[in-house]
Amino acid sequence: MSTKVKPLPGTTQRSATTEAGAASTTAPQAPVFTLSGPITAVPAYLTEKADEATGEVVQVSRFRYLPGHPRQVRFDAKAGQFNISGTVPLGNSLSFIPLAWRVFQDDILNMGRKLWAELFFADDKGAICAVLFHGYSVENLYRLIEPLFYDDLTLADVVVKVTAEKKQTTKDGKTATYYIAQFSYEAADASEVAARRDFARDFPIWRAETYTGNADLRIQYAYTVPVEDEPTSPEPTSPEPAAEALVLPQAA
Repeated sequence: MSTKVKPLPGTTQRSATTEAGAASTTAPQAPVFTLSGPITAVPAYLTEKADEATGEVVQVSRFRYLPGHPRQVRFDAKAGQFNISGTVPLGNSLSFIPLAWRVFQDDILNMGRKLWAELFFADDKGAICAVLFHGYSVENLYRLIEPLFYDDLTLADVVVKVTAEKKQTTKDGKTATYYIAQFSYEAADASEVAARRDFARDFPIWRAETYTGNADLRIQYAYTVPVEDEPTSPEPTSPEPAAEALVLPQAA
């Protein structure tokens, strides 16, 4: 019985030096990626499955991802709730193993120039998602990154739990309520960490709607924009996730 590797719909595996065009904003299509050399080890995100048509055992990805267009998970800081694309409620907390992230300052989503944290992860159905935080929530994320850094760990090594915490302010006798994100972590299963590490190595993890090319980058890990979409980058992105540099945030 032969074993084949079955790529994600519309894609094949890639090395970090990809040739991928920007996805159309009106009708996004997954770009095609090619390997620069032979596979020396089976990626940890692949799992065996019997092909219904042929009966052959094939290897399919545990994760679903349209490059540049991850599922959008939103943090509603007014209601203290998470949701998918503003419609599907997810509750007041999330737990996930990050597979890529960046902290940056930029003018995105018509919200003016702010300090943002963008984290990418696989949800419980295997969909690659992206979630954004800004303001005090970013500072709280740094408070999680610092102890991990000194323990020679990153966010990619742990299960991160994000919880909406209620805050109140009073001005001119009026009380306003809002929520910020608080972060904690616990140990992650090594095999789950490996699956996400290999996936981030083989696919460009980014979100087209939040990429401008003008970001003031603070830290990043496994965040990869295809070369053709990075006009200021003269060389291909490194195939291995870059080690994050710890830089304390400034006020947005």
